[in-house]
Amino acid sequence: MSMGAYDEVEHERRERKNGEVDMSDEDRRTEYRGEVEYDSDESTEELLDQFKEINS
Repeated sequence: MSMGAYDEVEHERRERKNGEVDMSDEDRRTEYRGEVEYDSDESTEELLDQFKEINS
């Protein structure tokens, strides 16, 4: 194996290692469970029309 081939393999190994995320408990996102309610006089159809307008 040439030195260049070794460098390439080692580089790929390190890239993979750096790609792995090591999360400690403090880094984990808090998971929230619950419900979201909102009051709206608009029908689903009206909300979809609004959404389509925004995205066009």
